[in-house]
Amino acid sequence: MGGGHREVFHVKLPGQDAMARDAEEHLVGGQIRLPNPILQRPLRQVGARLLMALCVLLMTVLIVYIDRGGYHDNADETVDMLDAVYYATVTLSTTGYGDIVPHSDSARLVNVLLVTPLRVLFLIILVGTTLEVLTQRTREEWRLNRWRSTLRDHTVIIGFGTKGRSAIQTLCATGLKKEQIVIVDPSSKVVETANADGFTGVIGDATRSDVLLRAEVQRARQIVIATQRDDTAVLVTLTARQLNRGAKIVAAVREEENAPLLRQSGADAVITSASAAGRLLGLSVLSPSAGTVMEDLIQQGSGLDLVERPVIKAEVGKSVRETDDLVISVLRGHRLLGYDDPAASPLQLTDRLITIVRARSGPPSRTPPE
Repeated sequence: MGGGHREVFHVKLPGQDAMARDAEEHLVGGQIRLPNPILQRPLRQVGARLLMALCVLLMTVLIVYIDRGGYHDNADETVDMLDAVYYATVTLSTTGYGDIVPHSDSARLVNVLLVTPLRVLFLIILVGTTLEVLTQRTREEWRLNRWRSTLRDHTVIIGFGTKGRSAIQTLCATGLKKEQIVIVDPSSKVVETANADGFTGVIGDATRSDVLLRAEVQRARQIVIATQRDDTAVLVTLTARQLNRGAKIVAAVREEENAPLLRQSGADAVITSASAAGRLLGLSVLSPSAGTVMEDLIQQGSGLDLVERPVIKAEVGKSVRETDDLVISVLRGHRLLGYDDPAASPLQLTDRLITIVRARSGPPSRTPPE
């Protein structure tokens, strides 16, 4: 057979994954949840408003009953507790039948100074509650439309588990704002947690293109895939790459033999979580101090940071060892050159440097001043 050799990759599935099963049980189709200020639920708000209205009513009844001698009832000419309740309800509701009226000067003065403001307050409570309930959905739709229109070059995180949260911590430590991060997860409880942390979340299966479109993945600058299953990561990568050809896609897999399939599916970088953790364990066994340094390097914002930056004009033409920072690699085009590679020096203006720097207390700058 004279055809060319075609390399075929098979996905190795992990064992029973309790976290993935739990997430699938809460599957909801593509619902977007924006981080909200802490608000009460509508029923609780209505209940609170009704309680306020009842307090206003009881206060009015008390005022009328205390000054009942200044009121005249056309039926029996006396005002008791029931008459006070009746007068308060018809007055606050602006019905005003006129069968019970204040006839003394003091009763009329109390009506002007107390009962009338209570009537206005009563109406404000009822009308305000009705308007708030009716306009709540409109406000939410307006927020969603505004969010869609302003979201550009953001970061989409697929999966808000341990890997996804660690990736977000690193991104935020490098200066990325929470408004520029969108979480996609099938669990509504997980998305609620993301909302509480200030992130926008989309509930749904990220292997579906309509769910990713709700996260505006077609306009994203970078996509982090941190799902619990390798086969899910492959499908998400294929779908995301189809929707966005230019975004940087970084994916995590459990099994190392699945990494080539992720790259073939469109991932720019693939991290093998199990192997990476195993290498760090092995390094820590050989040298606990070296393991501590490596863990410090991958944890942004404290101690030493691993930073990629462009070459500044003052460094052009110099060797790697003549820079102020500790350079460990030079990225020239698609080539990654080690610091000891003769081709790395002299530095060119289009190069990018992988350096080790001391973490700053404030938000780090992505581009050093020239």
